[in-house]
Amino acid sequence: MLPKGCGHVAGAARSAGPLPGAALWRAAAAARPGRAARRQLRCAAMDRQQQMDRAPAADAEQQQGAAEPHLECFGTGMEVECRLVQDGPPHVPVPGEDPAVVSRSSAAAAAAAQQQPEEQDKGPLEAVLDAALLVSPFFFWGTSMVAMKQLAPHTTPLLVAAWRLIPAGAALLLWARQSGRQTPTDPMAWVAMALFGLVDGACFQGFLAEGLQRTSAGLGSVIIDSQPLTVALLASLLFGERLGVAGAAGLLVGVAGLCLLEVPPSVLASLPESLAASALQLASGGGGEAGGLAADAAAALAGSGVAAAGGLADAAAAVGGTAAAPAGSSGAQAEWSIWDSGGWWMLLAAQSMAVGTVMVRWVAKYADPVVATGWHMILGGIPLLALAAWQEGAEAPARLAQLTGSDVLLLLYISLLGSAASYGVFFYNASRGSLTALSSLTFLTPCFAAAGGYLALGETLTPLQLAGAGITLGAVALINNNSHRGDGEEGGSSEPAPAGKSE
Repeated sequence: MLPKGCGHVAGAARSAGPLPGAALWRAAAAARPGRAARRQLRCAAMDRQQQMDRAPAADAEQQQGAAEPHLECFGTGMEVECRLVQDGPPHVPVPGEDPAVVSRSSAAAAAAAQQQPEEQDKGPLEAVLDAALLVSPFFFWGTSMVAMKQLAPHTTPLLVAAWRLIPAGAALLLWARQSGRQTPTDPMAWVAMALFGLVDGACFQGFLAEGLQRTSAGLGSVIIDSQPLTVALLASLLFGERLGVAGAAGLLVGVAGLCLLEVPPSVLASLPESLAASALQLASGGGGEAGGLAADAAAALAGSGVAAAGGLADAAAAVGGTAAAPAGSSGAQAEWSIWDSGGWWMLLAAQSMAVGTVMVRWVAKYADPVVATGWHMILGGIPLLALAAWQEGAEAPARLAQLTGSDVLLLLYISLLGSAASYGVFFYNASRGSLTALSSLTFLTPCFAAAGGYLALGETLTPLQLAGAGITLGAVALINNNSHRGDGEEGGSSEPAPAGKSE
């Protein structure tokens, strides 16, 4: 605010533009000589200083407005969910982030990234390093499943799951603090992060660790990689996203692929006979007995995990863990529970990760992505650690003392490289505009898991399982491509759209 009487000369100075010191003195002296000139000179100087003080604030507001919408990437299960958002906490740019890329819609960002010319001075070594950096998260995620399986004989699954979360979360929070990201103070932010940690942290990692005790790393990775099927269905039901013909076809093909992956061949071979027998019983009036046959068929399907793959959790609940006899056996009725199936545990993990992926839209409104990812790992790891201590009881210290140096290295690998570093590298790659490339590399995680399981553990997949893996991954690719096309059509929409996603 200028003093009284300063408006005349200050306005004249602004209209004439900035003047050097000597010219300003002469202008003031010509207008009013003597003391009046000195007074008006002081007024003009004060006005000029106020303009200079207001300039940085205006520039900061302009830069902040230019950074919206911005890219936010949340770690979910064994993937990173990136979204272009327009609300939420203040955005902290990532080193190397290209504002021209992250301020567009996902389709426009991908097009801009593809149209950017390659650097002329980039040599072969730098190109190889860039490719390795792009692929490294998928390598770490896939091989971490093999490492978790190797740790099984020496510790409990819940302890491995807790160890994978807590140190990684602490490392991410340290990165967030050093990069200037603020821990939220809003109670709703902590509620969102706690629920996110319970579903995507505790449930996913706990189910994953339990499933690895009962199935191969490669097969388990393919089952978990099927979670985009559930995400597409939930997004259609909860947010009204258009599934389309291609998306619906992808869901049906994906369920068929999961059937080939998880249902034993003997059950698949006997299923038509069971259905035919049920139809004959119904036609002959034996409805009660036919209902029993139908229940047995439902039990076989639920026992193999197909009910969970299609989202029919009520069928599994109806079975309630009852026993089913494998067809083609000698007739002995062997007791078998659905909880003995590694595929069932992996499907539970996939559904947990799918729900966590859908929750990202809600969490993004309250918390910074790096801070939310770090805290959701810690808050999700604490219940797993408590359950592991309760499960082990007095034997826990003795088992921990038996861990070898190799076991400690594997624990550090699955936590720091398989969780924290993978998330950070993915976030960095996404911020550079590599969203399309990252989304197209989803299939690498089960490939690395299968290759690592074969080399380290001698695990193999049957031809039927290989066919099911190919069909399932093809269905996921179909849904992802359908999602990207929908984003391109809605490029002008203000609604946040998925910017990139990969396991």
